[in-house]
Amino acid sequence: MKETDGDKPAPGDETAAAITIGSEQRTPPFPSETVSDDYHPELKLDNGSPRSLFRLCEGGGLEAARASRNRPVLITGGAGFVGANLAHRLLSEGRPVLLFDNLSRRGVEQNLRWLRATHGNRAQVEIADVRNALALARAVERSSQVFHLAAQVAVTTSLDDPSSDFEINARGALNLLEALRALNDPPPLVFTSTNKVYGALGDVELVREGARYQPRDGKIREHGIGENRPLDFHSPYGCSKGAADQYVADYARSFGLPAVVFRMSCVYGPRQFGTEDQGWIAHFLIRAIQGQPLNIYGDGCQVRDALFVEDLINAFMLAQKNMAAIAGQVFNIGGGPSNTVSLLELINLISEIEGAAPEILFGEWRTGDQRYYVSDTRKFQRATGWRPRVNVFDGACRLREWLREWLRERAPKAGGAARAVATG
Repeated sequence: MKETDGDKPAPGDETAAAITIGSEQRTPPFPSETVSDDYHPELKLDNGSPRSLFRLCEGGGLEAARASRNRPVLITGGAGFVGANLAHRLLSEGRPVLLFDNLSRRGVEQNLRWLRATHGNRAQVEIADVRNALALARAVERSSQVFHLAAQVAVTTSLDDPSSDFEINARGALNLLEALRALNDPPPLVFTSTNKVYGALGDVELVREGARYQPRDGKIREHGIGENRPLDFHSPYGCSKGAADQYVADYARSFGLPAVVFRMSCVYGPRQFGTEDQGWIAHFLIRAIQGQPLNIYGDGCQVRDALFVEDLINAFMLAQKNMAAIAGQVFNIGGGPSNTVSLLELINLISEIEGAAPEILFGEWRTGDQRYYVSDTRKFQRATGWRPRVNVFDGACRLREWLREWLRERAPKAGGAARAVATG
C-alpha cells in the first residue's frame, strides 16, 4: 500500500510504522541506558532514594515511558470483518493498532486500504501468519492488549482440509498463548471462540412454529444456551476452535494469564464480505441485491441469534476494561433471545427491504449444522452491564446500505454487479 504525504508520521511519533512482511521490518528498540549515581549525584535525594527522573532512567528513559504509553493493541486477523471494525473503533479513540494478518481471505485487503486511508500510519500492519510462532511472539511482545480473531472460519473448509484447519485454529492459538506466557507482564487477551463447541444440540427438543424452530424447554426458549452446556465438538472446525477455547481457559487457570473466551454466535455488519460458508446474513443480502438465487441447506427454519458488529465491539471493550474481574472466564456472546431470526425469516425481511423475494434453492443438511442456537448472554451482562442495542431489522438495513455502496464502487472495476461479490 502506497503512503501519501499525509500518512507520514510526525517527528518523534513512535506509533507510526510501515507495513511489515513476516515481522522482518519492526520498530527498532529504544537504546538501553545505564545511569550511574556516582556520576550523577543530583539524581539522588539527600536520603539516598532516587529522584523521579532517576527512576525513569532506570526504567529505560523517556523513550521507554513513551513507548509503554503508545504500545499498539494487537489484533490477529485484523484485516477481517470483525478485526477491521474493532481497529476502526480503537483508532478513532486515538489508540495505535497493530493488524496481524496473512491476507489469505480474498477481499480483506480492502479493509486494510480503508483503515490506512482513514487513520494513516497509526494503523500498523504486519503481514504474517499465526502459524509463524516467531513473528507472532514479536508482535505480542510490543502490544498493550491482544484480540485473537485470526482463524479458519468455515466448517466446509475444515472438512476439506482438517490439517490446515487444526494448524491455524489450534496451533495458532497455542503459539499465541506461549508467546504471552513467556512475558513477565503479558498483555490481556480476548479470544473469539464459537458456538460450534456445543455441537449440534441434538438433545434439545424442538418444535416448528411457523418459519422457525423453537425449543420445548421454556428456560432455553426464554434465555438461550448457557455456558454450563456440555461441550460436544462437531466437525474439524468445532474440534480446532474447541481445543483453542480450552487452551485459553486453561492457560488463564494454570499460568495466570489475563484472558477471557467469547463463544460467539452469528455476527454481522459493515465490512463483511459474506459467502455461503461464512457471514450468511451479508451473503443473503448480496445475493438479493444482485438478483441471484439463494442456496438453503436444510429447511430454512434453523434459528440463530444475530449480533450487530458494533455491539460486539462494545463487548470487546468492556471485556478488556473488566479483565481483572473476569479473567479466566468463558462467555456466550450473541444477540440473545431478543435478536433471533431463522433463515426463512431473514429472507422474508430481505424481501420486504428489497421489494422482491429472491429465488430459493433447497439442499441437504450439512455436517455440524445446528437447527437452533441462541446465546444466553446473562453471565456477561451481569459481569459488565453489556447488552445488545441494535435489533435485526435495523442492523440488516444498515448492512444493506453499506453493501449497496460497496457493490456500486466495485462494479466498474469488476465488470458489472454480477461479478462484484468478494469471497473474503
